Amino acid sequence: MIARAAVGGAVLVTGAASGIGRAVVELLVRSDIPVAALDRSVDGLADLADHARRVDGATGRARLETFVVDVSDPAAVREAFVGAEASLGQLGGVVSAAGILETGGIDEVTEDSWHRHLAVNAGGVMHCLRGASQHLRSGGAVVVVGSNAARVPRTGMVAYAASKAAAAAAARSAGLELAARGIRCNIVEPGSTDTPMQRDLWTDPDVGASRAVLGDPEQFRIGIPLGRIAAPEDVAAVVGFLLSDAARHVTLQQMFVDGGASL
Repeated sequence: MIARAAVGGAVLVTGAASGIGRAVVELLVRSDIPVAALDRSVDGLADLADHARRVDGATGRARLETFVVDVSDPAAVREAFVGAEASLGQLGGVVSAAGILETGGIDEVTEDSWHRHLAVNAGGVMHCLRGASQHLRSGGAVVVVGSNAARVPRTGMVAYAASKAAAAAAARSAGLELAARGIRCNIVEPGSTDTPMQRDLWTDPDVGASRAVLGDPEQFRIGIPLGRIAAPEDVAAVVGFLLSDAARHVTLQQMFVDGGASL
């Protein structure tokens, strides 16, 4: 749980309908913090809203507004920020969690896949950073959900890794500018996390999870020292900390949340 006053306003979350983004939204709703939830999945947002209403029924305080948005579209993101502020008031936090992952090594990745990764994983972050600059209260917080692949080479993920590295660099550069208004900007870098994106990589869920934990020398993966892949809630908890004033002197940081896989 996060103290509502520790965030100081509503939080806009992209990639809100599934995976880590959804776990962040659910944490915020349980904490009675208003949320603007952005995702391109109409059905996913509807399911999220149903869940939020059930949780909110016990408190009657938190509000959830949903926006169907493709984060690679700057105009759509801009309109969502305006709509979120109109509905929920000035924002206290922004969480950029939307992303895609399509496998492909240097000889397999297509031009279309390369540009999709940059448009969503890097461009989507840039659009959120610009929205934060224009709509986030002074003293607020931005958290970008990146990946440990931004700093640890991965075979078969050249476009994904490059796009996550670009997103982290953009966030830290923007964070330097936003710091003048007391706005903190940090990047959370998960490793293997039990999300639909991760499961799409596995032909066999049991084997896939085991390989992630044990490592794979052929792919130069060392495994996960803690002995399990992350739950989305593990990452959401760190995001919640960075949104709150408990992290009031933390900015421009890239924080691994991967069970030690990036040692």
